[in-house]
Amino acid sequence: MFVSYFLPKFINVNLITMKFDRVYTLQEIAEIIGAEMIGNANHKVTGINEIHMVEKGDITFVDHPKYYNKAINSNATTILINKNVEYPEGKALLISDDPFEGYVKLVRKFRAFKPAMSNVSSTAKIGEGTVIQPTAFVGNEVKIGKNCIIHSNVSIYDHVVIGDDVIIHANSVLGADAYYFQRKPAGYRKLESCGSVLINDRVEIGALCSIDKGVSGNTVIDEGTKMDNHCQVGHDTYIGKNCLIGSHAAIAGVTRIEDDVIIWGRVAINKDLVVGKGAIILATSAIDKSIEGNGKVYFGAPAIDARKKWREMAALRQLPDLLKKMK
Repeated sequence: MFVSYFLPKFINVNLITMKFDRVYTLQEIAEIIGAEMIGNANHKVTGINEIHMVEKGDITFVDHPKYYNKAINSNATTILINKNVEYPEGKALLISDDPFEGYVKLVRKFRAFKPAMSNVSSTAKIGEGTVIQPTAFVGNEVKIGKNCIIHSNVSIYDHVVIGDDVIIHANSVLGADAYYFQRKPAGYRKLESCGSVLINDRVEIGALCSIDKGVSGNTVIDEGTKMDNHCQVGHDTYIGKNCLIGSHAAIAGVTRIEDDVIIWGRVAINKDLVVGKGAIILATSAIDKSIEGNGKVYFGAPAIDARKKWREMAALRQLPDLLKKMK
């Protein structure tokens, strides 16, 4: 399928997607979610975001005393919270018995699910020279740049943004919901996702890969990165420029992988950590904490310097013989 829209350069890896359709007042938001407002009724609210990426004008939510200070002193200017607390000048509170549910109400209002009417949405913008193979799905408000190839059975969820010269192989999924749940006695509650996925220029994504959208921001694959088959990338993760990611890699959410990193097959990377620029992670390793880059090579589970790990393994192989000699 050929579509002849022309798209200007639009990828911005710092783009925050979950902004409201207009500026709302604190009073309007309080009425939407049924919360008590503390502050100026005309206080401006422009969007919602998670604590790790909030901006001025955003709402963030907190429902545990452990995180009150972090939320109140963040860049968010409106705090959805379950207790009336002191807050800095220029900010406001929304008091709710259940801030989690209030946040979900806002997501459902401002980023409600819209059923697809066709395999390629009429609201999608697709660049000149891009080919979309039969049976691929392109959702609402998707943007795809020039000279891309989207192979069969690829699913691109609503609001995903893709740059120029990108190849996505068959059966991959971009923009599925974040794996984010809150445990309650009655079961798990889902924190609805309202972020997106940004794929920059010259990225190649193998077959059967999954890249989850951000909870309220974006999951980003930056330019020139290449992914093998069967890779998983969690919500709000950033993968830098010119990285190589081997098959069956599993990268958890809110992780930052800097430029020029090489990740070989079946590597598992935990959430909320940083993999430094130029790091090399050997196959079957597991990363449980932030690691330095600069060409350092890591191996093991948990991964450490590869040469040190190999020395440990060599020493362990000698252990049975040493034990026999001690008898």
